[in-house]
Amino acid sequence: MTIKHYRPLLLFACLLMVVSLACNLPFVGEVSIQKPTGKGTKAVTTLTDVHKAVIQIEAQGTFLDPEVGLEVNAAGRGSGFIIDSSGIAVTNNHVVTGAALVKVWVDGETEPRNAQVLGYSECNDLAVIKIDGSDFSYLDWYDGEISTGMEIYLAGFPLGEPEFSLTKGIVSKEHTSGDTSWTAVSGGVIAHDATSNPGNSGGPLVDTNGKVVGVNFASRSDANQYFAIPAATGKTIVAELEKENNFESIGVNGTMVSNEDGSITGVWVSSVASGSPADKTGLKPGDIITQMEGLVVGTDGTMGDYCSIIRTHDEKSTLSLTVLRWPTGEVLEGQINGRELEVVGSVNTSSSSSGSTTNNSGSSGSSSDSLDGFDYFVFGSKPNDNELKIFMQDGKLHFQISGDFWPYLYYSEKSYSDVMVTTVVENTTRAQRTKLVCRLDPGNSWYEFWISADGYYQIDYWNGGVTNLTDFESSSVIFTGATDTYAAECDGNELTLYIDNQKIASVSDSHLSSGYAGVGISADGNIDAVFDSFEIATP
Repeated sequence: MTIKHYRPLLLFACLLMVVSLACNLPFVGEVSIQKPTGKGTKAVTTLTDVHKAVIQIEAQGTFLDPEVGLEVNAAGRGSGFIIDSSGIAVTNNHVVTGAALVKVWVDGETEPRNAQVLGYSECNDLAVIKIDGSDFSYLDWYDGEISTGMEIYLAGFPLGEPEFSLTKGIVSKEHTSGDTSWTAVSGGVIAHDATSNPGNSGGPLVDTNGKVVGVNFASRSDANQYFAIPAATGKTIVAELEKENNFESIGVNGTMVSNEDGSITGVWVSSVASGSPADKTGLKPGDIITQMEGLVVGTDGTMGDYCSIIRTHDEKSTLSLTVLRWPTGEVLEGQINGRELEVVGSVNTSSSSSGSTTNNSGSSGSSSDSLDGFDYFVFGSKPNDNELKIFMQDGKLHFQISGDFWPYLYYSEKSYSDVMVTTVVENTTRAQRTKLVCRLDPGNSWYEFWISADGYYQIDYWNGGVTNLTDFESSSVIFTGATDTYAAECDGNELTLYIDNQKIASVSDSHLSSGYAGVGISADGNIDAVFDSFEIATP
């Protein structure tokens, strides 16, 4: 039994991500908010009224990932909360900083309002925005002691869905480290067990009276641990940001990364705030800050060293930078509040990691650009050679399509009963629909796991026509970054879809018992769909 497993030559991964971002980037699609109506100018004093001051945020912008390239008009959703009737609101830095457009949905309203970013702090993962309008309900900060066992509630909009959510828990740790791969909160943070999901970033942690105990910013869902910036820290920093004074920041939205052998570490810059010190020195999305003031940053996988350097200098200090511009391999040097970046050398980024192929026993061999053992068929009209190309290049699987075709690639040397198909798909097009298939009889019948860039994902049975077994709509679980990992498992009568290692849907069906396995693509218009990896394995 042979398993084909293709990986990219470039494996650029975040190290030591003990906690994960609680928001999701990127996604597309419009949002319609429908929640209980009611707003006013008074501070919220009851738990049941918290929804009046909690907002859903959509931030749109352009991002550049060293692994994928340019992503234009990408967007993501997070949460936030209003702290003043004039429309001053708090959220996370990683939700809004560097965005070109910020939209906000206020309680009871179906149309979004525009919002302006007033200030941000990447080293405390906080940002303050001003929402168009006035006379809003708002939340007050909690000013008591935060103790282990304290009852709290997390408010926000998990999974990017339009419905307001409130989950109950307790403070599980009144103090723990605030260092993560994308921030390093001064003075530490609190841990709690009120369930948080992507989309809860920036939402308030409140007490039974609706007072803000903390600002949610991170999660470790595998351990049922979630993290919030405590009220005392938040209140102090937000007071500065309200004045449009950025705090402990050079104006980037990024995360610590490392190449496979650890020889390169640094802050991957996903976006840059216009007019910020980072912008003025010439930092661009996709750059990797490898050194500040001569110190290599990110060796422990966190922003700790990076933020410590910023904290030991004032906002007008000159800080030296060394930057790796990954797409070109250029090494640049310059200064924050000083001379602009300029090229001083180069490195061979293509040799920083290697690819491999894997069989079912787990042994490894050399990287391959061959599709030996694979075959394909096309659903729809027959394309010519210029309209459809399926090939391997630099260890990645490409579908180049020009026309209305649905090609399916499958491993033709093995028929499976139970099988797991896993892919890592690059998020480079908004029209793309990725398909994972199992128990395939080419051109006749198969199970299809269908994931669309516009937020739909479903499981179908094909037999001359399509029978929809189950479907969903939620843009929040796809386009969460440069790539997404999709997996489809056919095990007995159970068909299960996973997105980014999270179980999304499962359904029972007994039409098919065995067949081939593979992947497919369809799209509106011309695309180059890229799979960084594609693996077929028995569960």
